[in-house]
Amino acid sequence: MSENREKVSSPRKLLFRVLDGIEWLGNKLPSPLLLFAILAFIVVIISGIFSGVSVTNPTTGDVVEVKNLFSISGLEYIFNSAVENFIGFPPLGAVLVTMLGIGLAEQTGLIHSSLKGIVFSFPKRLLTAALVFAGVMSSLAVNAGYVVLPPLGAVLFLGLGRHPLAGLAAAFAGVSGGFGANLALTSTDAILQELTAEAARTIDPAYADTITVTMNYFFAAASVLLITFIGTVVTDKIVEPRLGKYKGEERGDLEELTGLEKRGMRLAGIGFLVTFAFMAYLSFGPLRGDGAYIDSPFFNALVFVIFVLFLVPGLIYGIVVKEIKNDKDLTKLLGKTMASMSGYIALAFTAGQFIAYFRETNLGTVIAFNGADFLSNTGFTGIGLILSFMGITMLVNFFIGSSSAKWTILAPVFVPIMMNLNYSPEFTTLLYRISDSVTNMVTPLLLYFPVIIAFAQRYDKKVGIGTLIAMMIPYAVAFLLGWLVLLAVWVLLGIPVGPGAPISYP
Repeated sequence: MSENREKVSSPRKLLFRVLDGIEWLGNKLPSPLLLFAILAFIVVIISGIFSGVSVTNPTTGDVVEVKNLFSISGLEYIFNSAVENFIGFPPLGAVLVTMLGIGLAEQTGLIHSSLKGIVFSFPKRLLTAALVFAGVMSSLAVNAGYVVLPPLGAVLFLGLGRHPLAGLAAAFAGVSGGFGANLALTSTDAILQELTAEAARTIDPAYADTITVTMNYFFAAASVLLITFIGTVVTDKIVEPRLGKYKGEERGDLEELTGLEKRGMRLAGIGFLVTFAFMAYLSFGPLRGDGAYIDSPFFNALVFVIFVLFLVPGLIYGIVVKEIKNDKDLTKLLGKTMASMSGYIALAFTAGQFIAYFRETNLGTVIAFNGADFLSNTGFTGIGLILSFMGITMLVNFFIGSSSAKWTILAPVFVPIMMNLNYSPEFTTLLYRISDSVTNMVTPLLLYFPVIIAFAQRYDKKVGIGTLIAMMIPYAVAFLLGWLVLLAVWVLLGIPVGPGAPISYP
């Protein structure tokens, strides 16, 4: 990418050289498809070497043992589960269903026309901040932000004559790095609250009953502004200058809207509003459910909701501008969308096998528990304990992608340890969320990492694991440093991390 790079100041040249080295080294790895196949094979070998190694859950007393896939029974599992591992790869269905709706809106020209309207009316200087902010807030829709925002960010930047990969990176940073921040409560808050309270109950059942879903709300809400600001600065001052001028084949030059396009936009907008109103009615009516809103049947079906919200206006626009004249045209446009995802579908097969093997062998769980045991035996207190805990969490994130799965393992160990050292369970959970968030965007084992690579390769076929990691490292480091500064101020001032959630355990 250096050949397209704009002139930059000397202080950034060294950083760019380091990132170039990371990109070069990372891209020397095999293609993501082959890499996941190799990793799956390595997991099988390692499971055979460490077969029988076990750890004991200190809370439940359950013994977790490394399961050997390098055996006859393991071979049976590998052969019998291949199809299920592929179909069950978590992002696969969500990506394909969502992209059907987004793809139709793109193929008919609706997204392109929408960009024209945005370019000619939206303050360009606020675009990056708006994109990062949208990424942070997308955790309301659980993981849907990974599928929707990065490709839209790339298209939007391209339409403004900016590098599309910078738009993709900004959105990805907001979605993944900002997962621990939000202005509203999300399903993640509810899940982590339950796990934290259960872990705290082993030390103080009465206190555990006071832990609420809002336990980190004050800090999470303040973090939205922090992450938006840092993400904007990193994108505009580091990532985009390093990428340089985009010289790819995709074109994003925008001209004024034509009369037919304006009419299509108006009718598509009406269709979107009607569809949105109907979805809102369903969310508070028939699909509301009896429990919390974030656990309602509607909320659990957000992928399909997003599909419909893009499909309806895309269909209307296509009919108005005569891109869709009959059912054959519709089928052809949807087919083009799926054809563009063929590389990702192939990648999902090997990635699905690796994720399934790693889970089946229990290697991630054994690594996490051993890391927790190591920390508990160090005798660290104060800042040393806090930084060590955060470091272990970040390390574990490279082996276990799911936030709830990691906290299920770590909470029963670390919450009691921190309580005994006068740190509240709510504060311990906050440390975990920060550590988990900042490493999401740089771990290839994040379930949506292959998805982002597939989106990026539309604009640059040479994009590999190294390219994406090199783009995202500046965000990860900047987010971590920013959060540590905010955390230090928070502790010094003694501000509760949430309503009724002190830093110290009384």
